[in-house]
Amino acid sequence: MELLSNCLTLNKVPPSWEKVAYFSKKPLGLWFNDLIERNLQLQAWIKDNVTPLSVNISYLFNPMSFLTAIMQYTSRLYTLPLDNMKLQTDVSQYRDESEINENPESGRYVHGLFLEGAAWEMGAQG
Repeated sequence: MELLSNCLTLNKVPPSWEKVAYFSKKPLGLWFNDLIERNLQLQAWIKDNVTPLSVNISYLFNPMSFLTAIMQYTSRLYTLPLDNMKLQTDVSQYRDESEINENPESGRYVHGLFLEGAAWEMGAQG
């Protein structure tokens, strides 16, 4: 209890919580907000049992599994061997996931990616 109290006082995630939670370097307050957002995404997902138009990939506990599922679905849809499937990332012009009205032709929209040491200029053609 003393360790728990000290961690809460210092705005750190207690070790007993870290054992059963996801990896994060965030302080306790931001970690808790993140936990709530993750929970809200999962609740919305299971409410209608339909994949959201855009998934916040950083809220998933195992993002690679989601990406693998996309490849498996695409492989079955087009009867292609899974071993030949590769992930391709295309950056869209959407500024917010609420702007998305329909699923892409293939694959899925994701958001919640982070770019470190650089910036993204919206609307620029590369």
